[in-house]
Amino acid sequence: MPPIDSATHHTETLVFFTLLQLTVIILAARLAGSVALRLGQAAVVGEILVGILLGPSLLGWLAPEPFHYVFHHIDGAPMQVLAQIGLVLLMFQIGLSFEFAHLAQRTHRRAVAVIAFASLVLPFSLGLAVGGLSAPQLSPAAHPLASALFVATAFSITALPILGRIMLEFGLTQTPLGVITISAAAINDVVGWLLLMLVSMIALSAFDPARFALHVTLVLGFFLLAWLVIRPILVGLIHRFDTGGSALPAHTLGLVLAAIFLSAMTTYSLGIFAIFGGFLAGVLLHREQRFAAAWDQQVSPFVTVFFLPIFFTYTGLRTDIGSLNSMESWLWCLLILFTAMAGKFGGAYLAARLAGKTPTESKIIGIMMNTRALMELIIINVGYDLGAISREVFTMLVIMAIVSTVLTAPLLRRWLPAAGLPVGTARG
Repeated sequence: MPPIDSATHHTETLVFFTLLQLTVIILAARLAGSVALRLGQAAVVGEILVGILLGPSLLGWLAPEPFHYVFHHIDGAPMQVLAQIGLVLLMFQIGLSFEFAHLAQRTHRRAVAVIAFASLVLPFSLGLAVGGLSAPQLSPAAHPLASALFVATAFSITALPILGRIMLEFGLTQTPLGVITISAAAINDVVGWLLLMLVSMIALSAFDPARFALHVTLVLGFFLLAWLVIRPILVGLIHRFDTGGSALPAHTLGLVLAAIFLSAMTTYSLGIFAIFGGFLAGVLLHREQRFAAAWDQQVSPFVTVFFLPIFFTYTGLRTDIGSLNSMESWLWCLLILFTAMAGKFGGAYLAARLAGKTPTESKIIGIMMNTRALMELIIINVGYDLGAISREVFTMLVIMAIVSTVLTAPLLRRWLPAAGLPVGTARG
């Protein structure tokens, strides 16, 4: 038997430990999702938490040797690449499933407008202040304005997909309160992604006005080209390969995957993150209901079960609660947590009261708008990759994202009956 050369051995070792990591991540995510459902939380809350617990914050602290054996035995590049591919596909699904009709909802339009405005402006302003104040001390290597802008954007976001799932479990999707909240959250989501894209371009342009203007021009040009030229061609090809059944034809799947990756590569080449290309590709096809239904049935479960936990664990490996090793760090963390939640909840609550909602209804809207979870994690990963926030601030924002999301379900259970609304189909 010929000896195994070093290159082959290295490849086999890389494959072995990547498969080991994937096995641990997938099984842990399934278990955590089931536990979260039993505790009355959305499954994704458990998946996020277990991703954090698999990192240095718990596993690396309690069992450093097994932790290093599983996650640090090889270079982290394979998991990083898988996490980014999964994120691009997830962003495609978000764009594909985005219900833009919420943005034109006529019913309760005034309430939607004031809630969306207040729940963006107040937390963004607080985030800008806290981010600017903390940057010299917590992120000294970052540009102060870049750090402040990323913290402000993180304060502003609402996680529409997670909120939608929670509202489904509580039977709120058809209620006036639910329609108002999801519509305001949809506006928050759109503006939040535009803010993230804008802030990313500002940071990448090194605050050079000419370079920033060039980035904006190229990105807008690509978006117009994609909508006016690429979309009709892509839609025409999807219709051509449509067999009339519920299954997704192989040619269609291959074509769409190529379009997603090309769109992601283009936005990366234009100076912004690849995830925006994935989102844009989804928006281009969001009107294709047959395709969206087939994707949701055949592809979405794999993205959710395989890729999403990888992203959560990748975030968890970057999160080190042990890095908050002083009273001062924890005071900053509490300040970030309090101002982020107070800004989002307070803005939505006050706006709902101005729109004529009762105090209890306003509290329900406020806590639902405070749901951050996945969207928050995406934003802070972008900020960390750009060097706009330190690992310490990254950890603080992860804690804020988890706490604000975990509180949603129990507070809804407490406040919904007082508003005359049944808890619906919520589990737990």
